[in-house]
Amino acid sequence: MMTLVLTACPAGLRGDLTKWLMEISPGVFVGRPSARVRDDLWARTVELCKDGRALLVYSADNEQGLVYRVHRHEWEPVDSDGVTLMLRPSEAPPPQRRTGWSNARAMQRSRRRR
Repeated sequence: MMTLVLTACPAGLRGDLTKWLMEISPGVFVGRPSARVRDDLWARTVELCKDGRALLVYSADNEQGLVYRVHRHEWEPVDSDGVTLMLRPSEAPPPQRRTGWSNARAMQRSRRRR
């Protein structure tokens, strides 16, 4: 079983995919193609996707029973001890590292100078 989700892709690509897969919602395709056809469909999707994004999930013989492939997606699949997790980018900027003395140290230094 495979699921392919397209976002902001050309309508021609969607029409092309309906030859092998069923479109159950706009941009969401499901089906049971062979591994060779699945790989060919993914290559064609990546080629024709242009500025859009694509996410492919298909069943496999592993711990999760699934494999993910992404194209131009913010979230990335990351292997963690044999389990694939989707890494979401952090929205918060990295903390700014302060330089110089802490406020407490500055107070101690000012007291010593008196």
